[in-house]
Amino acid sequence: MTRKIIHIDMDAFFASVEQRDEPELRGKPVIVGGRPERRGVVAACSYEARKFGIHSAMSSSRAIQLCKEAIFIAPRFEAYREASSQIHAIFNEFTKLIEPLSLDEAYLDVTEKAQQLGSATAVAVEIKRLIKERVNLTASAGISYNKFLAKIASDMDKPDGIYVIRPESAQAFIEQLDIRKFYGVGKVTEKKMHALKIFNGADLKKKSEIELQTHFGKSGSYYYNVARGIDMRPVKAHRVRKSIGCETTFEGNVINKQEVWNKLIALAERVEKTLDEKQLCVRTITLKVKYADFNLITRSVTNPRVIETKKQIMEILPNLLKKTEVGKRPIRLIGISASNLIAKKHNMTAEESVLDHKNRGGQLGLF
Repeated sequence: MTRKIIHIDMDAFFASVEQRDEPELRGKPVIVGGRPERRGVVAACSYEARKFGIHSAMSSSRAIQLCKEAIFIAPRFEAYREASSQIHAIFNEFTKLIEPLSLDEAYLDVTEKAQQLGSATAVAVEIKRLIKERVNLTASAGISYNKFLAKIASDMDKPDGIYVIRPESAQAFIEQLDIRKFYGVGKVTEKKMHALKIFNGADLKKKSEIELQTHFGKSGSYYYNVARGIDMRPVKAHRVRKSIGCETTFEGNVINKQEVWNKLIALAERVEKTLDEKQLCVRTITLKVKYADFNLITRSVTNPRVIETKKQIMEILPNLLKKTEVGKRPIRLIGISASNLIAKKHNMTAEESVLDHKNRGGQLGLF
């Protein structure tokens, strides 16, 4: 049976929540993120702001240059999480096969429900209607027989649209698709593709799997298959969380090592809190440093014993800092992430949990 996959992508999610909750913001260029004078970054922006060329991850100082009338709003993550929870409750009315990608997008396998309602398009229409009715937000939906095509489709008719790529039309669609539109192709990969004279799906399809593997490693097989409309990845209802982390951008470049250390203490507290809330312990701690010239480095260490407290994290950081130029070069951003996650079982110590995990030999799939 041909799978029916829907990719739901909320339209300008953070900014749309702000415009929903504050009517005076509607129709205006809204930017959710840090303020320009504090070296902030655009987390999200409304479609009105996008008309000026503003996009997420852009510096707020650049955004205000592009649109002097832009309205900057500090993120309200609790509001976004609440809206996301309401949206996922709607998804659950149609399928249990839901794979969240973030607060504002998810894959849904609606193969079974599509038979009941007549088509996957009918399912998507109903989901979009309920999101508008109950959450007062709009979503765009992409529909196809695999995840690769469904995700691309959701971006084809934004905002508040539906786009379907049927099996019989998939190959023609892929062949005309710009290589930059392929999932996993960023600026660096795009440049490599262009050097190989690959500009669209048709060009990609001409390359052999071996040739693509030579230039792109394991990803070569992925590119070879999706160029032919092949993507067998299932919609995974439970995704394994790989890391927990947090970071902060300083208002001004910082060279004072004590100031950086004080910020690391606060970040370690946040990591500890998340680990406690999620009942997790970790093995690997990574220090992230972005210098004033935007050069980004990471330094990691993996411990034989598990880590679960701020104190343990702080004991590791000095050696990682020694491997950086903190205190010698101006710092723009600092961050901590924890990976190699292990679930703590109820009434077990962290070490006992690790032993239990080893004995079972399986990989955790809690998220």
